[in-house]
Amino acid sequence: MTALLAGLRVLDLTHHVAGPLAAKLLADYGADVIKVERPWGGDPARTRGPFQGDLPHPERSGLFLHLNTSKRGITLNLRHETGRAIFRELAAGADAVIESFRPGTMDRLGIGYEALSALQPRLVLTSISNFGQDGPYRDFRAGEITEYAMGGPMFATGYPGREPMKLGGSVVQSHAGQAAALATVIALFGVDDAGRGDHLDVSIMETQAAGQDRRATMLIAYQFIGHVNGRARRPGALGGGVRPCADGYFSVAAQAHWFPIVMDMVGHPELAEDPRFATVEARNRVEAAEELEPYILPWWMERGMRDIWREAQSRKLLSGPVYSSRDTIEDPYFRQRRYWETISHSATGSIEYPGRPFRVHTMDRQPRRAAPTLGQHNEEVLCGELGFSRRDLGRLRAAGVI
Repeated sequence: MTALLAGLRVLDLTHHVAGPLAAKLLADYGADVIKVERPWGGDPARTRGPFQGDLPHPERSGLFLHLNTSKRGITLNLRHETGRAIFRELAAGADAVIESFRPGTMDRLGIGYEALSALQPRLVLTSISNFGQDGPYRDFRAGEITEYAMGGPMFATGYPGREPMKLGGSVVQSHAGQAAALATVIALFGVDDAGRGDHLDVSIMETQAAGQDRRATMLIAYQFIGHVNGRARRPGALGGGVRPCADGYFSVAAQAHWFPIVMDMVGHPELAEDPRFATVEARNRVEAAEELEPYILPWWMERGMRDIWREAQSRKLLSGPVYSSRDTIEDPYFRQRRYWETISHSATGSIEYPGRPFRVHTMDRQPRRAAPTLGQHNEEVLCGELGFSRRDLGRLRAAGVI
């Protein structure tokens, strides 16, 4: 049962979300990923919650633990020449390096692509940054909301007549991390043909402009017909949308031609012929939704999510329950497919983690390792693989190198 990426060694110089996710995906599918953290505090993601028991601790950050499964972890001070020398030694035996420093940082440290490729010509260096390694915004600072606003569909998100709004979570960073993982794997598979590695420039801004979460289609619409998407007054067609039900919320993505089907489902087929709703123009009236709701909402409120789902699916309506986190974790679909994986960590004990994003038959039963504690594998890597002694480790620690 060989893992897909077994035999590949990757050095992870990233922090926060995008880069760690890229490296995590490679690690979860078998690559030997060594996460290199600064000795003073490590990856800043260690300070971000949620924390187990709501007690902040650098080894109990849910974000960090999730984004760094299956990796080994060492500490190195890359500001120190000895730290950089150790990194170069590691890079000489690596297949890829993923970094997310500000553009130019790797070159200033003497470990940029030219320096590393001189040591290992087949090395792939993946650089993740806000606006890429060149261009007019190269050195600009940015964050999740900035990148979503500039590259994502934020202009069309929110209420009409109000300011644009961002959807929650680290959607931008996660998308960029997935793109970086894919780019790295593609480049690694191309090394055999090219005979040498390459430097990959992953701009988070560009991953958003190319994103299929409405952004690419909006840009194409503007280029073709000059249409600028605005914030919709009412999402979806009349009869669709999200409503409360007996045990939560349920969503139906009802298109215009599905209106008679939805009305028949809720026991009011006659409304499809009612002059107030019989035509597309009538259904687009501002008052139409308010007039229709007394016919729909009572039917919804008398039923649970799964009852409505079975009924809607039997009529081939695009639909589904709006799950809370608890609903998702307890759903029998994920349980039967063994999606959740229990991983034991020295600081948290055993916790269920989200599974791999796609299944590989030969890897189904290969467990993932817990994220490393800060510097957990210093001895294993530096002594076991680079030939340092334990006394050397003590000296390096005293000198602030590890």
